[in-house]
Amino acid sequence: MPQTTNPHQLSERSLYLFKSLVEHFIADGQPVGSRTLARDIELELSPATIRNIMADLEDIGLLHSPHTSAGRIPTVKGYRLFVDSLLRVHQLNSREIERIAEELNPGQDKQALLKRTSNILSEITRLAGVVMLPRTEQQSLKRVEFVSLTDNRILVILVINESEIQNRIIHTARIYTPSELQQASNYLNDMFAGKDLPTIRSEILKELKRMKENVNQIMQTAIEMAQQAFMNIEPRDDYVLAGQTNLMDVAELCDVERLKKLFDSFNQKRDILHLLEQSIHAKGVQIFIGEEAGYDVLDNCSVVISPYEVEGQILGVLGVIGPTRMHYERVIPIVDITAKMLGSALNSYN
Repeated sequence: MPQTTNPHQLSERSLYLFKSLVEHFIADGQPVGSRTLARDIELELSPATIRNIMADLEDIGLLHSPHTSAGRIPTVKGYRLFVDSLLRVHQLNSREIERIAEELNPGQDKQALLKRTSNILSEITRLAGVVMLPRTEQQSLKRVEFVSLTDNRILVILVINESEIQNRIIHTARIYTPSELQQASNYLNDMFAGKDLPTIRSEILKELKRMKENVNQIMQTAIEMAQQAFMNIEPRDDYVLAGQTNLMDVAELCDVERLKKLFDSFNQKRDILHLLEQSIHAKGVQIFIGEEAGYDVLDNCSVVISPYEVEGQILGVLGVIGPTRMHYERVIPIVDITAKMLGSALNSYN
């Protein structure tokens, strides 16, 4: 994450005004002008003085002035300063804590519990809730083997995770020798062993495009056989997502094209999953604001994530996806306490 602006570089008056502006914008979504701040803040400052301070804050990259308005809104750098240095996180009330605890009842089966966790995150925040499945439940390739059958048929043996074995028969254009099949399996094992199945499928498609410029017959054979072998596997979900339609009510995200790209990213899963995996060894809540996530589709979003664990072992992460204009002071403790309660509920399955 980028470094935040040092709050000590700004005067107390500038920080107070900046904090008030961010809170105004989060509350109503409208660019904030000097007259609004002059009317609402406790400092006895004229609109002209406030305009000068806002101009200084804009010069150092904390505020931005939309071309359609004379008011200002926070930049990603501004939100980062606000979240890291000025935010006062709210405590959840006992009723909200009891509701989360009741919903995360370990009496449900594990899959239902994970789905319910994403639902409760969405319901309480009115944003999108996401829960990465425990890593032990994700499908990754241990090895692949090929065995020649009759009539140009090949038996593909896939070893998934540590012990799950899946067999399938594929048809090829010609008969391959045991040596050729061994070379193909060696190549695929070197390339894909240990990777999750969605990643393998994505990389196979890339290799198929790249192979047009590559004359290595073994590589081409291996990838073509892998395409048949892997494309028809029914994938397990890597994460569960709930409440994405809540984002349609957010003004900053309601552009049809922007929403389509965001929902496509949810469906394809890879970008979101990679972001979740980046956070799996983090301590406590992590916040990615706009472009900090590293994916264009999330430039107008913030993602608040926390790992969940059982007996000291981190199994996955969960969080909330919403606009950068998010009520961070409320979302952060919801994500934090939900992660702790999910870990506690999962512990009962051990």
